[in-house]
Amino acid sequence: MYKKENKSWAKHLDFTLLDIACLQLAFLLSYFLRLGISLPYRNEQYQRLAVILVMIDICVVFFAEAYKGILRRNKYQELKAVIIHCSVIFLGLLVYMYATKQSAIYSRQMLFVYLFLSIVFEFIGRVTLKRYIRRRILNSRYRSTMIIVTTKEYVEECLRNFENMEYTEFSVDGVVVVDEQLKGTTIRGVPVVANADDFFEYVRTNVVDEVFINGNTRESSEALANDLLEMGIIVHFSLVEESQMMPNRMIEQVGRYLVLTSSMKIASSRELFLKRCMDIAGSLIGLALTGIAFVIFAPIIKKQSPGPVFFAQVRVGKNGRQFRFYKFRSMNVNAEEQKKELMAQNEMDGHMFKMANDPRIFPIGKFMRKYSIDELPQFWNILKGDMSLVGTRPPTVEEFENYDLKHKARLGIKPGLTGMWQVSGRSDIKDFEEVVGLDTYYIAHWDLGLDIKILLKTIKVVVTGRGSE
Repeated sequence: MYKKENKSWAKHLDFTLLDIACLQLAFLLSYFLRLGISLPYRNEQYQRLAVILVMIDICVVFFAEAYKGILRRNKYQELKAVIIHCSVIFLGLLVYMYATKQSAIYSRQMLFVYLFLSIVFEFIGRVTLKRYIRRRILNSRYRSTMIIVTTKEYVEECLRNFENMEYTEFSVDGVVVVDEQLKGTTIRGVPVVANADDFFEYVRTNVVDEVFINGNTRESSEALANDLLEMGIIVHFSLVEESQMMPNRMIEQVGRYLVLTSSMKIASSRELFLKRCMDIAGSLIGLALTGIAFVIFAPIIKKQSPGPVFFAQVRVGKNGRQFRFYKFRSMNVNAEEQKKELMAQNEMDGHMFKMANDPRIFPIGKFMRKYSIDELPQFWNILKGDMSLVGTRPPTVEEFENYDLKHKARLGIKPGLTGMWQVSGRSDIKDFEEVVGLDTYYIAHWDLGLDIKILLKTIKVVVTGRGSE
């Protein structure tokens, strides 16, 4: 899934809210210093002025593009921008008071103290927030991994254009030169990770979020893009004219290139923000339930099958990222070794393991699995951001290593505690290709309404125990 860059004023909603808070803090403190320790919001005149202050600030942000290039500004440039921003708002307040003939009501000393404090607080707030955002962007955990596919003729120019772009949401981690054998070398500090022959194998076995195609013919770019889209990879390629090949596409700028970006699903920043908020709220509730379940089931697990209460395993998440996955243990401690002996009884056709009456499950484990109680510790994975409430189930490393190219498409989104497969009668589905079909349908048609619908169906499945493993 591709996160569409927000081009509107809402792109910097964080700075908007921060500035409003800083301006209100300056207003409050200046009122205290001049008129005593009491809330200005209880005074009708000053309460009205505080509201007008917010409205003027929003107008300035909306019409003046106050945050354009804010992350690239140094401290001196930011101080200048803050002085201009606060001065314009102050002038707006003066115009309001003059136009409404209320200037005599307000303390002039208080207003000038407010102007000084607003500059100080807003400058400190912006510098602090920018430092946090920059560190977060530069943290590889939060950046997409991009691979550039190009020819020897364009590789130097292409990599040069991506250099010195610190504050992007992607990092160029490798390059593929399709018309010459350069694998193992380094160009402008970027390793050549594959050639034309083994590129798809590299994508299958490594973390790749996005691929930028440059220098190929239009026909070869479209063919390559189609193959990558089937694997759930986000594709960008430089354009001469817009292609009609992809249903989800948008023209945008990547570095200094005008590109056509396509993905199985393009989501807005607002949609992904709301999905993450829903994940955090749900995980906090879920962790409370996990604590209750631990008190009830931990002693029974220990008694029926001596060993740890929790089961931890490395699973494969979005686009091949590995993370540690947690469950209440419902099987014997040597379940993974026993699995090798039971593979002949696997009821799934494809790269998953499932069998009825699995002998590795001890008695209370069967009850926990029927009502999905064993899944509760995954709320910790959701809170950490490795998983989401709704998504696709994360495969084991062994299962992932046996995937065909097309199967990686189901990893184009964060794995989830529940999903289309879980609410579609998971015990009745025996074909892995059907699982992949449900997962890719979910990714391609995702919206918050679909997530809510799946969560409601999940509650019904859990309560009735229908379709459990």
